[in-house]
Amino acid sequence: MTSQVAALLAELAPQYDRSATFPTESVQAVHEAGLLTATVGERYGGRGGRVAETAHILHTLGQGDPSVALITAMTLNTHARQAVQPHWPDELYARVLKESAERPVLINHARVEPDLGSPARGGLPATLARRTADGWSVSGTKRFVTGADGLDWFLVWATTDEPEPRVGTFLVPGGSPSIEISGSWDQLGLRASGSHDVTFREVEIPYEHVIGLGPHGPASEQDNRAGAALHLPLAALYLGVARSAQAFFHTFAHARVPANLGHPVARTERFRRTAGEIEVLLAAAEQLVFGGAALVDAGDSSYTPEQALGARVLADRHGVRAVELAVRLLGNPGLARGNPLERHFRDIQCAPVHAPQEDISLLAIGTKALNGTKAPGEAKAPTDTKALTDTKALIP
Repeated sequence: MTSQVAALLAELAPQYDRSATFPTESVQAVHEAGLLTATVGERYGGRGGRVAETAHILHTLGQGDPSVALITAMTLNTHARQAVQPHWPDELYARVLKESAERPVLINHARVEPDLGSPARGGLPATLARRTADGWSVSGTKRFVTGADGLDWFLVWATTDEPEPRVGTFLVPGGSPSIEISGSWDQLGLRASGSHDVTFREVEIPYEHVIGLGPHGPASEQDNRAGAALHLPLAALYLGVARSAQAFFHTFAHARVPANLGHPVARTERFRRTAGEIEVLLAAAEQLVFGGAALVDAGDSSYTPEQALGARVLADRHGVRAVELAVRLLGNPGLARGNPLERHFRDIQCAPVHAPQEDISLLAIGTKALNGTKAPGEAKAPTDTKALTDTKALIP
C-alpha cells in the first residue's frame, strides 16, 4: 500500500514542485492509506507503529515526494511522542483522533523564530503567551513551519508573561482567527512543503491547551541526543530521495545509446563504477538507519543517542553524495528542468539543513567520545549546554 501511495506522489510531485502549492491531493492519499496515524499508540486504538516502521514509511514516501513525506513525518512524530508519554489534554487528543479517522489532520511544531533562529542552539522564545480571563493569548512570529497552509494544529513554543516567566508549547488550532501565513517559502528544494513563516496575533486558546509548561532551564532545554525516534526516520526520508535519483540514473544508463558507442552507456566501465559507488553509499546508510531503528524498538541499551546522531550525519552525507555522483556523470541531462534527477538533486540539499545540524551533532558525539577516553584524573570535556538541544524543532 505504501509503495502504491508513493507511486501516486511521484506522479503529482513535478506539478507541486513547479507551483510550490500545498500538496492537497497527495496528503489525502497518505491519509486514505492510514499512514498519517500509523504511530498512534495502541492505548488509543492505533497500530502503534514505532521507529523502524516510521523510517520505512518515510523512506518510501520520500521516493515519491519528500515534501509530502516531511509533512507526514511531523504528524507521525507528534502521535509517536503521545504514545510513549501522554501529554496532550485527554479530551483534546481524543478529538484529534476522531477527526483523524475522517480526514487528514496535520500537526507540527512552530519553534524557529526570526531573531532566535533554531532553538537547537539554545535560547528563549520571543513568542509570548499572555494570561487572559479564559486562557492564553499567543503572539509572535515563527519561521519554517512545515505544512503551514494545511496544519490543523500549531504547537507553538512560547514564553509566558507571568512575573516568573515559564516556557511551554501552546496548542493553537490552525483555523484560529488572527493567524497570518506568509508565502515566504521559496526555496531550492522541498518546494511543496509549504514551510512558511507564521505570525500569531493575540490568538486566544483555552487555559488547558498547553503542554510542558515550566521554568526555563535545563529541564526545558531541548536534548538533541534524545531524538533517535525522529533522527532515524528523517534520515530514511532523504535516503528515499537518493533511491529515486538512483532509479533515474539506472533508467538513463540503459536508455542512452550514443551513436559513436552503439550500445547503452550502462555497459561502460565509467557508468558501472559510478553505479557501484552509489549503491555502496546508499546500502551502507540504510543499514545504519534501519539497523539503528530496529535496535531502538528492541530497547537495546547498547544503542546510544550518539549512534543515532552519527547515523543521520552519515546518511545525509551519503545521500547527498550519491545524488551528486549521478548528476555529475549525466552532465547537462542531469540538470535539465523537467528531469526528475534535477528535482531530486534540489530536494536532497535540504537533508543537512534540519536541526540539529551536522556541527551540533558532531559536538555531542565528540564530547561523549572524549569523556569516554579521558586519562585518569582528567576533567570532563566541557559541554556546550546550548548546543545539546531537542529534536522537537526538526522542521526545515
